Amino acid sequence: MRFYTEVECDKWLSGFERRKPDQIPDTCVERIGYPKEPYQYYFVARWIAASLTLRKPALLWITEWSIWPSSENWHLYYKLRQTYADYRLLHEAPGHLFLDHEVEDLVSFLQIAMLNGWGGYVLAEVDYVNAFFSHDEYIDFFAKRDELLSDVRKEFGKNEHWRDDHARSRESGSAPSATGGGHSEK
Repeated sequence: MRFYTEVECDKWLSGFERRKPDQIPDTCVERIGYPKEPYQYYFVARWIAASLTLRKPALLWITEWSIWPSSENWHLYYKLRQTYADYRLLHEAPGHLFLDHEVEDLVSFLQIAMLNGWGGYVLAEVDYVNAFFSHDEYIDFFAKRDELLSDVRKEFGKNEHWRDDHARSRESGSAPSATGGGHSEK
């Protein structure tokens, strides 16, 4: 696992001739709300890490934090980060690059980010399906073709355990912007 600065995150994406998925016109989007209970966040983080990465490298890029300060457990986050011998602050290196064998590491960091009320991207090297998770407790899944989102719909479609206040039907046209208010690194 490696930690990346914002510039390194941009460079990683541009190395694959890509942009953040919400900046690509005509991208297909499926939105789900977070689970109603925080103990269920692990399941969502595990599903994303296992299903979207296809056992290839993935970048977890945190772009929103300090929006809900009372929800943030900085101590837990930094203790986990320090186990990888990285002592920089989140704003200094908001990117977390996970190699193909580090799925469980991605699960842990994504779960903590969700619990902390942060937002950011899970960008898979394979560019099959990517995700933006919001501090407003929803996840947008992005794909170039609508049929690639079928697994997301099957897994999270109608489930009484998910918040439905952010759910929406599929829309045609451009993807909505994933960046929200609060602190966002640009």
